[in-house]
Amino acid sequence: MKVSIITVVYNGHDTIRDCIESVLTQTHPNLEYIVIDGASTDGTADLVRSYGDRVSRFVSEPDKGLYDAMNKGIALATGEVIGFLNADDLYRHRDVVKHIVEKIDQTGADGVYSDMIYVDRTDLSKIKRYWRAGNYGHGDFLWGWMPGHLSFFARREVYQKYGTFRLDLRSAADYELLLRFIHKHRIKLAYLNETTIVMREGGVSNANLSNRMRANGEDRKAWELNGLKPHFFTLTLKPLRKLVQLIRREPS
Repeated sequence: MKVSIITVVYNGHDTIRDCIESVLTQTHPNLEYIVIDGASTDGTADLVRSYGDRVSRFVSEPDKGLYDAMNKGIALATGEVIGFLNADDLYRHRDVVKHIVEKIDQTGADGVYSDMIYVDRTDLSKIKRYWRAGNYGHGDFLWGWMPGHLSFFARREVYQKYGTFRLDLRSAADYELLLRFIHKHRIKLAYLNETTIVMREGGVSNANLSNRMRANGEDRKAWELNGLKPHFFTLTLKPLRKLVQLIRREPS
């Protein structure tokens, strides 16, 4: 089964090497790696080009932001399954893609998700937060649940059938897409019970209170755009789940 991994980047020279290496050292034999750069000015493009044809497709040009770049990657992908790994982040181990494919083969799922850890930006050994997604039951989105977007792999035909990322959402386009795929259209979903993604700490939606309030408004819009209605407490529970992640510990 061919898997397409898409990395989007803008001025990510300091971290993208870790990301690229974690993709290129994956043990799954049939991997397409696509990097979409938003016309970086810090040497990112030269670094990516130094990998030659080990990077299957490389595009460096201005874009309309993160989600526009992700959509460009989806349009170029030829794999049966698509996953994303951003320039700040990396896979936890070399068998991540292999395990994802095995789970899809075992379950016939349209999408697979797993667990993630957030780490210190400079010391990757310092775990700051553990995101255990757990098993999904229909309706869990109403209780503030969502899987980590970077842990989510989906068949390419899901994107072809249900669409890609909306560009009218600044920080909640990943939430809207997962809500659309999983809650609205009920794609067949499987949970891989292991930590697959290492994310450097930081994020636009949680940078300060005003950003968090803006993100909450976008989360509400995500429901409205899909003709769905959350409970009155749904969008309060969603950020509160992140507080639990601060005290939860990854299994040894």
